[in-house]
Amino acid sequence: REAIPADHILITGNTVIDALLQTVRPDYQFTDPLLKDIDFAKKRIILVTTHRRENLGEPTRQCYAALRRITEEYADVEVVFPVHRNPKVREVVAGELGHCPQVRLAEPLDYQPFANLMARAHLILTDSGGIQEEAPSLGKPVLVLRDTTERPEAIEAGTVKLIGTAEADVYRETKLLLADQAEYSRMSNAVNPYGDGKASARIIQGILYHFGRIKEPPGAFYYK
Repeated sequence: REAIPADHILITGNTVIDALLQTVRPDYQFTDPLLKDIDFAKKRIILVTTHRRENLGEPTRQCYAALRRITEEYADVEVVFPVHRNPKVREVVAGELGHCPQVRLAEPLDYQPFANLMARAHLILTDSGGIQEEAPSLGKPVLVLRDTTERPEAIEAGTVKLIGTAEADVYRETKLLLADQAEYSRMSNAVNPYGDGKASARIIQGILYHFGRIKEPPGAFYYK
């Protein structure tokens, strides 16, 4: 469509996946007091993030009501929620979830602790775009608290599911992943369409090939 020959295009995958996989460590130690005492071996952690303006108010209240029901039903589930700094977000979160004993409301996290928290979570509920790309590389199902997404490849691949913000829908889809091991495995084992952690190497090899420094072009990234 842009008159670029196909043999001049190299699909590499997203370098953010490279960065993610280099950031996550099995021996990572959290320093945040709210996170360092979580028993990840005994608790199923639901990581939650919400910040989109279109979800402010009633949509997020519906989501949080569903989370309250989940924590009341599952004693082994804890919700970890790094809360956005937007005062309107924080006000609703505090009012709806601040009194729940199985909900930990944290300050926004830097990338390293957040990436490692994603890696140790059981599943993720979010309205974020970037998390839809990253979390599947860690084998984490992502439930998207939106009605649309600009990442349709993730829907097609089965790594994420659009569930909206209605309380009944959020409760049902979250409970499904907690109760149905087959559904959880289906999502957690789906191949991430955005990369495999080797994008940077492909880019380097592609540049070297373009300038005649190596004879063979690198293989492109395909997830199917």
